[in-house]
Amino acid sequence: MKTSYASRSDFQKTYLPISWLPSFPHLLPHRIRRRLRSKIRSRQSPSTSLASLETSFSPADTLRSLRAHRWSWYDGQYLILAILGIFSLAIIASPGPLFKTAVSTLVIIALILPITRQFFLPFLFIATWLVFFYACGFIPSNWRPPIWVRVLPALENIFYGANISNILSAHKSTFLDIMAWLPYGIMHFGAPAVCSIIMFIFASPGTVPVFAKSYGWMNLIGVAIQLTFPCSPPWYENMYGLAPANYSIKGSPAGLARIDELFGIALYTPTFTGSPMVFGAFPSLHAGSAVIEALFMSHVFPRLRPVFVAYAMWLWWATMYLSHHYAVDLVGGSLLAGTVFYVAKAKFLPRMQPNKMFRWDYEYKEVGEDPTEQGYALADFGKGPRDVDDWAVGSSSSISSGSISPVDDAHSLWEGETLASHSDTESKR
Repeated sequence: MKTSYASRSDFQKTYLPISWLPSFPHLLPHRIRRRLRSKIRSRQSPSTSLASLETSFSPADTLRSLRAHRWSWYDGQYLILAILGIFSLAIIASPGPLFKTAVSTLVIIALILPITRQFFLPFLFIATWLVFFYACGFIPSNWRPPIWVRVLPALENIFYGANISNILSAHKSTFLDIMAWLPYGIMHFGAPAVCSIIMFIFASPGTVPVFAKSYGWMNLIGVAIQLTFPCSPPWYENMYGLAPANYSIKGSPAGLARIDELFGIALYTPTFTGSPMVFGAFPSLHAGSAVIEALFMSHVFPRLRPVFVAYAMWLWWATMYLSHHYAVDLVGGSLLAGTVFYVAKAKFLPRMQPNKMFRWDYEYKEVGEDPTEQGYALADFGKGPRDVDDWAVGSSSSISSGSISPVDDAHSLWEGETLASHSDTESKR
């Protein structure tokens, strides 16, 4: 009996003469598809170069960018950070050497790898401030100057005719406690991160590194002033009057102690009792932080300026209601923040451009104040041509307009391509 086997051709797929669902690309004519691809590529290619993030893990890229970096006096700020970091690590007694060595090693690794350097290099200013602030608690009292107890109350009476902090804190209630706690004890600590994320998405590429460095420098300068000009806060006057103070006195949570009692927690009482800067009333870095955040956010969202001003005023009230600062402390911190911001705006901060909503819409970057704007600019007080400094996003700079091109490959990559600048001061070519 002969057995026949089906051939391969017998099982071939049968095609219907009518296609049920045409493929999606073919829904559009070829000519229209080609035009769409051309428009998308022409729009994305320049801005993608400017707004892209570094993805390299190779230390060789860091060494290459260091060789291409144009060194200048502005790079001296990293020497200052190194000195403060070494001093802080040397004077900190706890944690011990093993932990400090491990942290230092991680910092070096983060600066060597390009993918982490672009984030950590701007944050290095804030990290130095935090370490320096913590190290202040280990500085021997015989190294420190005497504490000024009467200066701030006297200035308060001279400028305002009364102690505003005592007036605002005279009437207390649970509702007011919570309203003061929200900006002072919660929002203050999260606002820098929230502002950074928002500016990273909606601001010109390079705005976040300028904000990080400005925020770090403001706090570093503020801590240095507090260390060399120690002043007692309002809670000290409420507890001890105007009696002379010494460094053995512990800190106080003041009005925040009522928050611990309200929620049944021990959060602010141990934190402020063991503060490394008990007599750091002037300047108020709470007020300075709120003001510099409001200034940067107003730069990005000018129409929302009243909202940011309202937040700063809210925090001002909270600091005085909780008896942590005098009004003169708030003025000092705000002046410090304003000075740092306007210097950064005049020399380093990328300008916002009309009709650009996201960072990926930017095809070029313009640094410094707009020369077409009316009014006084900080950069106008100096003589000579304005230097273009890439605090934020590094790339080549045009000579006349202060704008930065996203497509020049000859620039230094020391500070990354977007989040961190390539060069903290690229001279004009």
